[in-house]
Amino acid sequence: MYHVYYVKGKKVGCTNNLERRVEKEQGYSKEDYEVLHSTNCIETASKMEKHFQEKLGYKVDQNPYHKLPANKLKYMIAPTTVTFGKEGDVITLESLMELGVIRDEGKVYLDYDIVLSEKVCKWILSNLKKSQWGYGSFVYLEALKNKFDIEIVKEDTIWTNIRSWAEERGLYEKGNANTQYVKLMEEAGELAKALLKEDEPEVIDAIGDIVVVLTNLAHLKGYKIEDCIDSAYKVIKNRTGKMSNGTFVKD
Repeated sequence: MYHVYYVKGKKVGCTNNLERRVEKEQGYSKEDYEVLHSTNCIETASKMEKHFQEKLGYKVDQNPYHKLPANKLKYMIAPTTVTFGKEGDVITLESLMELGVIRDEGKVYLDYDIVLSEKVCKWILSNLKKSQWGYGSFVYLEALKNKFDIEIVKEDTIWTNIRSWAEERGLYEKGNANTQYVKLMEEAGELAKALLKEDEPEVIDAIGDIVVVLTNLAHLKGYKIEDCIDSAYKVIKNRTGKMSNGTFVKD
């Protein structure tokens, strides 16, 4: 259960454990706060947190609660099933699609990746079964494989390779978005230097380094670089304007 709570004069927040988060970690007593909304759906809780932050005049969190890395939908692969979330969780199309892919990192039960397209996610939603052991909701792997044989592929893209590289080196465990931003400024400086010197190999190298840093920065903020690019393209694809002094100026 997710709770949107209100500490008067201090904040509006969201948690799935009031005692641990609000009382033990933040030091408030039960008399200091009130629960404004409770729900099993993390996305609903996230929206309600924003709603009350705006309504009561508190700072709205930059990253929605349900998109924080720690709150991302978890899944567990077994020999015949894949289980999503935990008991009581509401699995939604958005939370499934944000996973992007189901991957067995150790290749113990799956030697292929399951790409979570919208079509596959809708099928999963309509075929979810509740675990009798309280682990969440599951689908049978064989049924999924038979239904979407074309959708199940080994997808090693440049983006997944970059994230795997960073994961193996502990960048996500020990790094943070702020340090990646500093790294981004450093690489931007290298690009500027290469452009001024007309050093084409260094230009290529600097652009590549910037893309790598941005990929890792996005991951550390709980996003996928490909989604960020797609979002930006959707904004600019129908934009009109004209070129002025070498720069496109929108209408």
